[in-house]
Amino acid sequence: MHELSLKSLVGHDLKAALEKAAQYRALNQPDEAESICEDVLAVEPNSQAALRILGLAITDGLGQSVEAFDQAIKVFGKLTSDYERVYHQGVAWERLGKAHLARSEAHGALTALEHALEHFERASALAPPGAADAILRWNRCVRLMQSDRALQDALDAPLSRQPGLGD
Repeated sequence: MHELSLKSLVGHDLKAALEKAAQYRALNQPDEAESICEDVLAVEPNSQAALRILGLAITDGLGQSVEAFDQAIKVFGKLTSDYERVYHQGVAWERLGKAHLARSEAHGALTALEHALEHFERASALAPPGAADAILRWNRCVRLMQSDRALQDALDAPLSRQPGLGD
């Protein structure tokens, strides 16, 4: 068997590669998007577009692996814009909350959504003119918290002082 090695992109391939990564995310194929972003980052380690798409692709998989959250937060932490960093970390918290909710872990979901709201509030204060994304994400989280019965029950229930696994 021959040795396999990765091939490198060249500078003029990066824009098209990032467009492909965004398309794969849109097609719900985050693993493909992640791979492409890793290729771009191998050539241009500080590519803000690649970091954004990579972090979002990682959060697309939070339903299967809550552990991906830490990885996404680390990737988003490399974004150089304070607004982009805080906003995208808020997206990671929101998606973690939805992953907990899908697992019927209402208290974990509520905690994650509260962290998301904190990030979206901070991002709103940092947002450039015309950037309403943080407000839109804030509103989505609030609507979810207001409409989901399990989250409502978690809001109303006192937290136990006893440690436990799961929710």
